[in-house]
Amino acid sequence: MTTSSDDPDDVSRDSVDSGADGGGDGDDATADGRRDVVVPMRLYKTITVFSTLIAIVGVVFGFVLLDAATIRLSLLRRLVIGALRTVGVVPPPTLLSAVLAVLGLVSIAFGAGVYVLGTRFRAHGMGNPQEDADESSSNG
Repeated sequence: MTTSSDDPDDVSRDSVDSGADGGGDGDDATADGRRDVVVPMRLYKTITVFSTLIAIVGVVFGFVLLDAATIRLSLLRRLVIGALRTVGVVPPPTLLSAVLAVLGLVSIAFGAGVYVLGTRFRAHGMGNPQEDADESSSNG
């Protein structure tokens, strides 16, 4: 169903395609159980830009933390040790390496999670590749 409006950012209820689950709540369930959320194009662009940006920063920062955990001459490691010494804390090198490594892995996992959640959104009129393949094979 589509409306007579040519505006892709129109949020009318008639322009939302009903999903495979039969619900008209804006969620579409695919064959593999993945749920896509249909949003207006403007919101889709915002979500895509910011989720990708957050994911990239999270993953890169995670690798910088892993680098600081494994290389004793890392600039970040020196900054962390200097900051801890100014407050009177001198951690053992193995403990500092373990904390930096765990924080690095958490940051990478956070970036990956944000990216995965960001890919769940799609704009009006964007079809799923699986649905398009099913429609073309049955028409044909």
